[in-house]
Amino acid sequence: MTVVEPRLTLERRLLRERAVVVACDEVGRGALAGPVAVGAVVVGARHTRRRIPTGLRDSKLVAEPKRPDVARRAAAWVDASAVGWAGAEEIDDVGIMRALGLAAIRAISDLRAHGVVPEDAIVLLDGNHDYITPAGARGLTVRPVIKADRDCASAAAASVIAKVARDTLMVQLHDELPAYQWARNKGYASAQHRSAIRDFGLTAHHRRSWAIAEPLF
Repeated sequence: MTVVEPRLTLERRLLRERAVVVACDEVGRGALAGPVAVGAVVVGARHTRRRIPTGLRDSKLVAEPKRPDVARRAAAWVDASAVGWAGAEEIDDVGIMRALGLAAIRAISDLRAHGVVPEDAIVLLDGNHDYITPAGARGLTVRPVIKADRDCASAAAASVIAKVARDTLMVQLHDELPAYQWARNKGYASAQHRSAIRDFGLTAHHRRSWAIAEPLF
């Protein structure tokens, strides 16, 4: 399989419209337990002249042992980065899409501490749907782009930073509740995870509106 290396082609175009691009990508959408996380990174014109970090890819294409190093170098490469969160209870209360939007708004808001004015940026969002604006964002220009995390270096950076942050949290939660094997499955629906749900029930970290012990066929 040919691995597509992310580039800055789209970012260069967007930077003709605005001085800054804020790229966002989510992780954890399909998990049974744990929060969703949205990474947000800032790139400006100077990044079009800088070398993209070696090995930077969509987090799904980076081997797990290599992700922390790639995330560290990605965070050093961008102007600023942040991760926003929405927990299991919030996902149950408002639904997954609104929860993703709230997590993205929180990540983007955290960038203000780095001197970023999000309203002056273009928000490059991985995917085909703007889930940020309906969640209550005001004054943001959001551009959803399918496979941005694969093709755009900024979105790939957001992806791997968010993935490492969420995986780290799930390992910490594993230490509290080892029966669910979250250090291995990161809250996704592995056979061991489903078995633990059958044996021990749901925890406060499970998405009760959709966590199931048996797979659907």
